[in-house]
Parts: sequence; C-alpha cells; structure tokens
Amino acid sequence: MPSPAHPSPNDPSDPLARERAHLAASRSALRAMRKDAEELNIADVAANWVNAKVLQGEIEARIKALADLSHTPLFFGRLDYLHAPGVDLAEGAAGENFYIGRRHVHDADGDPMVIDWRAPVSQPFYRASTKDPMDLKLRRRFGYTGGELTAYEDEHLTDPAEADRTSALLQSEIERPRVGPMRDIVATIQPEQDEIVRAGIGGSVCVQGAPGTGKTAVGLHRVAYLLYAHRERLARSGTLVIGPNRSFLHYIEQVLPALGELEVKQATVDDLVAHVEVRGTDEAAAATVKGDARMAQVLRRAVRAGITPPTEPCVVVRGSRRWRVPAYELEDIVRELMERDIRYGAAREALPQRIAHAVLVRMEQAGEAPDDRVQDAVARNATVKATVKAVWPPVDPAKLVLRLLGDAEFLAEQADGILTPEEQKAILWARPARSVKSAKWSAADAVLIDEATDLVERTPSLGHVVLDEAQDLSPMQYRAVGRRCTTGSATILGDIAQGTTPWATDTWEEALAHLGKPGSAVEELTQGFRVPREVIAYASRLLPAIAPDLTPATSIRESAGDFEVRRVATEDLDATVLAACDRALANEGSIGLIAAEARIPALRSALEAAGTACLAPGEETSAESRLTLVPATLAKGLEYDYVVLDEPAAIIDGEPDERTGLRRLYVCLTRPVSGLTVIHATDLPELLGAASAATR
Repeated sequence: MPSPAHPSPNDPSDPLARERAHLAASRSALRAMRKDAEELNIADVAANWVNAKVLQGEIEARIKALADLSHTPLFFGRLDYLHAPGVDLAEGAAGENFYIGRRHVHDADGDPMVIDWRAPVSQPFYRASTKDPMDLKLRRRFGYTGGELTAYEDEHLTDPAEADRTSALLQSEIERPRVGPMRDIVATIQPEQDEIVRAGIGGSVCVQGAPGTGKTAVGLHRVAYLLYAHRERLARSGTLVIGPNRSFLHYIEQVLPALGELEVKQATVDDLVAHVEVRGTDEAAAATVKGDARMAQVLRRAVRAGITPPTEPCVVVRGSRRWRVPAYELEDIVRELMERDIRYGAAREALPQRIAHAVLVRMEQAGEAPDDRVQDAVARNATVKATVKAVWPPVDPAKLVLRLLGDAEFLAEQADGILTPEEQKAILWARPARSVKSAKWSAADAVLIDEATDLVERTPSLGHVVLDEAQDLSPMQYRAVGRRCTTGSATILGDIAQGTTPWATDTWEEALAHLGKPGSAVEELTQGFRVPREVIAYASRLLPAIAPDLTPATSIRESAGDFEVRRVATEDLDATVLAACDRALANEGSIGLIAAEARIPALRSALEAAGTACLAPGEETSAESRLTLVPATLAKGLEYDYVVLDEPAAIIDGEPDERTGLRRLYVCLTRPVSGLTVIHATDLPELLGAASAATR
C-alpha cells in the first residue's frame, strides 16, 4: 500500500489534485535520488585507480540517467490491482496501486513511487482488457500539457460495458503534434507491440510492419526492455541500432535517452563496413551483382587463391642438429588446415605451430625432451617463417578486393562457375586503381572488403542488434550485419512494400537466411496508429502492384485526417505547392514537403523567393522552421504532422523501374500523421484512380 507520507490516490475529494501531488512528490524523490548519487564518496571503496575510474564512470552515468526532464512526464499511467501482485489470490490480500513511468523512482524508505514500464508488474498496463483484466480493477491514463498533468481517464476493466471503448487520451497522445525528433511511444504501446517488445533475448524477431504501425518504435523499446532485463549480459557484449541513413538516425536518437538508456550505439551499414573511404558509385547492375550472396563464394576463393602446396622440405637448424619436415608432410598439414574451414588468419597462425610440432616429434624420437618453449622457439625460426610465407601468404582484404575488381583474369578465375561472364564484366572496373588509397571505392565495394576481412579474421559479435528498414539491404549487407550478432540476437524491422533498392528482398525468410538467423519468428503488424484512415487506405491501393502478398494496414485512428488530391496545370504546380505549405503551416506541428530529387532545387528556390524558411531532413530539431523539404529518397522512416506531396509521377520517374517507383511513392504517401495534400500536374498511377477532386 502507499506510504502514509504520500498523498493517497484513493481520496475522492479531488482526484486530479491528488495525482498532481503525487507527481510533485515523485519529482522531489527523483531529485533526492540524484543528489544521493552525486554525494557518493568512493575514496575508500576502490582498490586502485583503475577501479576508481570505472566506478566513477558508472556513477556519472547513473547521475545522468536520473535527470528530471521537465517536459517528459514522470509517469503516464496507474494500475489499481484487485490483489497484491505475487500473492495467492485465495489469501484475499488487498490490492495495490502502482504508477507506471519511464523510470523507477523510490522514496527515502525505498518504497516505489513510480514503477519502470519494463518491470513485470507494469505489463498489464499494456495488455489488460475487459476480456482478460489480469487482476486489474482500474487502469488510469494521464494527459499532460507542457509537462503539467492536466487530465486523467479511467478504464474499469471489470466492467463489460467498457469492452469496446477507445481511450480518448490514447488517441490524443497518438495525434499530438510532433515537431523535432521522434519521441517514444511508451505511453501508447499496444498489446501486439508489447509482445514483441518483451520477447526473450534468446531468439531473433523479424517485424513486418506496414506504415504507421510503430515498428521502429517497437524495435527501440525492445532494446530498452532487453537492457532492463539483461543489463549485465548486454553491458559486456554491447547493443547496436542500425538505420538506413544519418538523417534517420538523427531523427530517432532521442528515443532511448528519454527511456533512460544512454549508451546504445547507432550506425548505418556503411559505418559498419567503413574500411576504406567511399568516393565512387556503382551502376544499378554492378551494385546488384556486388550485393549478391554469390560474391561471398567468389571472395572465399580469392582469399585462399594464394595458398601454394609446398614443394620443398622445411629444414630447421638448432645447434648442431638439423631437423627435416618433408614436403609431403607439410602438404598434409596445409590440406588439413584448409579442410577444417577455419578463418584464413587463424589457420596461418596455426601453421608454424603445426610445423614446429612436427619438428618436436622428431626431437622426441631422437631421445630429446623438448617442452612448449622449444616448440614456440621453433615456430619463430626464420626457416619456418619463410615456409609459412611461401605456402600461406598474408592477405590484405582491401588489396585483395582491389585486385579482384581490377584484374579480369583473376576475377574470371575466382568467379568461374559462380558469376556469368556478363556479371563479371558488370563489376570489373574500367580503369583499375593503382592502390587502395587512390581507388574510388563504392558502398558495395566496402561491403566486399568487410566480407573478405571476416574471412581473414573473425568479426566481433554484439549481444543484440536492431536493424531498421531492413527490406532495402542486399544479401551481402545482410551478411555484414549478421556477423555482428553471430553469438547474439537481433530485431529486424521493415516492410516489404517499402523496398526501393534494386536488390530489395521479396521475402523475410530469404533475408533471415542471409543474416544467419534462419527460422526466426516473423511477426506482422497491420494495425496502424500514425497514418490517418483515409490516407492509409489510399496508399494501400498500390499494394497489388508492389507487394501483393501483404495484408493492407488498418488504422485505429478515429479521425479520418485532412486528405486532399488536387490536379493543376503544369505552370501552376509550384505556386499551388507553396500555397498548400502555407495552409499546412497554419496548423500546429511539423510539415514535410516531399518531392522527387529532380524537383528539390526548383522548390527550394520557390520557397526562398516566397520568404518561407525550410529545413533539410535531420535538421528537425532546429527552431528556425516547421517545414522540411524532403527528397523522396530520404523520406523513409520519417513522419510529419502534415505532408504536401509534390508530383507523384516525378517520384516514380526518378526510380530505375516502375515497381520501385511505385514503392517509393507508397513510402511518401504514408508519412503524415494528421493530413496529406497531393498536388500533381501529370496523371497519377492507374491504381490510385483518375479522380483528383479535393477530398477534405
């Protein structure tokens, strides 16, 4: 039961005032927790300066995590249990009340004032229903304005009459205007999302999520949950969030810190494989071949191409004795190492020890008694080193790929029976580079170097990896991510319908196999929370052409949204788009003007001429403007309260084929939270219908 020192939440006189009092008391308790951490004295605790430094770092992280963010609600819900959790219901124990928030807060006596949303006792906040109350008699949601508690809403879970009622506060939180970076959904997680968030760390999970179903947020909250449930394990092995580009990572970077997790690293796939400077680009045909999983076989051959069967014996001189290992025995050793299928570098390190062991056998047969020190000395012998260098030469991964892409004869030899002559020609450089530094490496080349690097030396594995917008990765990129979690688990997030690369995956089963996680669970999210009903229904008309096997998304949003499709004359296109932006700016929240790459310069000039400030994707935290000018190629994963979509036909024409163009358009159509205005002068795709009358 609540401590007598705390305001009781059951006082019927003024419930909102009592809740505000509990909020004030909780904030005071959080400040006291932070002060206690700041006053910790470790002078006589640490055994040495190294331990002291580590401990001090942990204390500083704790202090930072206890910061009271004034505009972030300390708690967002309350659970009133019929019985005390964990107590036999037959004992008739009185129920308890728990406030659910982003972090745990306790008073001076250690009694909880706010329970972390990840704790088991908090789970009914997300999953309880009138059909399965989970021992709750009441679930209370709180509404905030600028950090101030302004409203509450109760759900009486033992009352069947409330079975179909939708929470007004839940709707209002989903529809709240959003300016700046992505925010957490901890107050609005739905049951099907919560099941994924709390899935165990032992297995990997793939989430197929339609636009607006919250798959990105689910993945981030899953990281926060796993860090709560398995903190010590993941502290040792590490966690990583992988996004499609820097703009996207900048957009989501505040979600985990808001949940109290400050140490999770974020990266793009390009960051993971940054062994060389990327200065070049590939044609689609070349990039597709380089991204094909068969390139792993080509690289494997190439890495081992330098291994040469020994033709001469290895003669080791020690003192007055000469010890001879014949060529046929050396060949057996080399063959055995190759058949063991260990990494090239590990085998190369083992080879001198195996030769030295053969010498020691001869020493023992001659009556000597050599020990491990003798074997190590023999392994370092100059003759043994020379033999190893000749038989199993060192491999530099970047130089190897440089040779593979620049030497037609070498490529043909390694790709024989794997790549067709046409495919080999597609990836062969027209002008071979002289050195690794002078080469104009492409992003796909960097992935090849990463594969070769792993063939030489094992890539360190993390405890958990979240891979977002996964549908756009090539098989070789999947392999690059997969080797970062070979001993850990992964959360894979994406939408087949939003795949816009020439190598985009068609099935998650295929993608999971490339990741090294075959058989992982695939969960589908189809209930939308972000995109208005009319907008998602309109965009879903494209699914038969871009992803016919997917279930169209539905929306729980009661509001149909502000939706308009307008056709104008070509000469009026820019002016109409600017007018639509002005109308959108009259509302609260963020505005995204999304257009084809080819249209961006003209629209930027038009906005500047009109005196309308705009931002680029990733700059949304700036207070200079609420309008972002978004190239269609960067729209994926982003969201805006209102979207003005410029000339869909230009977006389609900007892609290499119609199917990819329609997928790109699908992405752009599904970015709004409150309203969408489509302005076009050219015919829309047939699936979207010929009608262009305004619909509001």
